[in-house]
Amino acid sequence: MTISSVIFAVILVLAGCSFNDTQSAATDASRAKQLAQTLQKRKADRLCQLPNDHADHYQEPDYKSLWNRLRSGYQLADIDHPEVDKYIDTYVRHPDYLPRVSRRSAPFLYHIVNELEQRGMPLEIALLPVVESAFDPFAYSHGRAAGLWQFIPGTGLQYGLKQNWWYDGRRDFLAATNAALDYLSDLHRRLDGDWLLALAAYNSGEGNVRKAIRKNLKRGKGTDFWSLQLPRETEAYVPQLLAVSRIVLDPQSYQLELEEIPNQAVFETVDTGSQIDLAQAASMAGISMDELYQLNAGFNRWATDPAGPHRLLIPIENADNLRAQLAQSGEDRVSWERYRVKSGDSLISIASRHKTTVAVLKENNKISGNMIRAGQMLLIPSASLAAQDYSLSKEQRLLRTQSRASGPQGSRKITYTVNSGDSLWSIAKTHKVKVSQLAKWNGMAPRDTLKLRQKLVIWTPLENTVATSGTSALKDPLVRKLAYTVRNGDSLAAIAGKFNLKVQDISRWNSIDQSSYIHPGQSLTLYVDVTRTTSRN
Repeated sequence: MTISSVIFAVILVLAGCSFNDTQSAATDASRAKQLAQTLQKRKADRLCQLPNDHADHYQEPDYKSLWNRLRSGYQLADIDHPEVDKYIDTYVRHPDYLPRVSRRSAPFLYHIVNELEQRGMPLEIALLPVVESAFDPFAYSHGRAAGLWQFIPGTGLQYGLKQNWWYDGRRDFLAATNAALDYLSDLHRRLDGDWLLALAAYNSGEGNVRKAIRKNLKRGKGTDFWSLQLPRETEAYVPQLLAVSRIVLDPQSYQLELEEIPNQAVFETVDTGSQIDLAQAASMAGISMDELYQLNAGFNRWATDPAGPHRLLIPIENADNLRAQLAQSGEDRVSWERYRVKSGDSLISIASRHKTTVAVLKENNKISGNMIRAGQMLLIPSASLAAQDYSLSKEQRLLRTQSRASGPQGSRKITYTVNSGDSLWSIAKTHKVKVSQLAKWNGMAPRDTLKLRQKLVIWTPLENTVATSGTSALKDPLVRKLAYTVRNGDSLAAIAGKFNLKVQDISRWNSIDQSSYIHPGQSLTLYVDVTRTTSRN
């Protein structure tokens, strides 16, 4: 910086500070409307608005840092409130948390700040995903909210985020960010320009906030956020954002160090033109599957949605690689398998086995109804790699969740196949577990619906397994885990008869269908009450 620039900056600081108290509201409003103001003026304004206890630590902004750019766009009042202080203390007592989340935010924060600036919105809102999802693009809550911005299904659809087997727009970073800022802007406008009320409504719903306002008006009480009686989660939500914002403003004063994030774009949007196998896309771009999924978390499966969006977010340094490869690859960007329809097949069963949808089968095979005939040839899109190679697909994430789940002491893990008429409640009741536990073990929310033949992991009390496997109601049954080797002539029914078990339990314990063929030499796990087995071996 030149000497003249330094003198100019000091004059701005002195002049600005002299009238800051009387014109702070005007300064805030002008910042929202005059995003093109000079860098020096923004430095001076920001320094003047710092609380006294932060000013000594404040460094003159270097706009090579995205954090400094974000700080310069703060618009929310620096509120001194015990609830804010409580959450500041919480974050300070866990010093690894915010630095870890700041590292996770690095791919996304620049785009969010850009979008907020273009709309003239407070840049503190860029920190909202810290509170919502800890910047995890795959986050899913017990309330069925998904993605960085934690949209529930209904609100997501209302703001244009489609959700189907292939794709969930709530986890699509570009689409969900646009929807979240639209939603917050709408709430801000409808709630008389009060950002704290808008944030509260984003969390609990506009109806809850309006109900609380009406209640306070009848009682002659204030209608600002701090005066309202709101759901407990919402009463914590806004103070958490304000606490994070204050720490980000001056992390050094709290002995915290955030991940340094350059003030530059991280990714580019590449138009794929059509559905593409994500393994092929990653290979073409020269990036890992995990990196591709992290930036494109909206895609649930091994390929993009056949109906779009036909775009991928790719690291800037790799974007041209993908464009060049796409230009040479032609339009066919998924592999195809020829399948001959067998007797008893249906479009639903074929789609399920080949991890696709009935709609895709119909579209690619020019089928107008639901009828197919034995011997008919179908073209089915298929992944180019094994399922486990699509490491962050919805299926693989679920398998990891289920494998990492653990139950209470004295329970054991079984696999249950969903039957017609089942619900989480009925399954939980049958296996003597809580619905919330069952949902957590399977990466679900308690209100999620089940699909026929869906596999669920259940940690069931051992005595419950004995009771449901056909043994008598002994007070202290002697149960042993047995590795049984299948012999010639065995069937599941015959084995169940030998050990006084049920076929469905043997199927559940070994993750096989009741109609599955078992072969000699195959090993089956059985849980047997040794006092009740038949005399045969």
